[in-house]
Amino acid sequence: MAAPSFSNKYEHIEFDEKGIPKIAGTNMKVVELILDHKGHGWSPEELHFQHPSLSMGKIHAALAYYWDNREEIEKDIDRRSRKIRKLSETAGPSPFAARLKANGLL
Repeated sequence: MAAPSFSNKYEHIEFDEKGIPKIAGTNMKVVELILDHKGHGWSPEELHFQHPSLSMGKIHAALAYYWDNREEIEKDIDRRSRKIRKLSETAGPSPFAARLKANGLL
């Protein structure tokens, strides 16, 4: 994803060297906030409670960016989900989970 060559209409969104949208002044990617929003069903106010370093303006800018670029971000979420499933399948059970299971705790 290349960084846009036009002026950014989202004041609180910036793009890293790979063109990934991030919340300005933070290391948080827009997709990460969207995953919290979608995964937990958090409102903008709850997102602010959970991420107090983010202003409401930054949260709303990230949400606006998502809705204006939904297809692109949904593809990124799908790509991340596939990668996690693949890693999970290849990693097998953790030694900790095996110990819990052996002790009847899982």
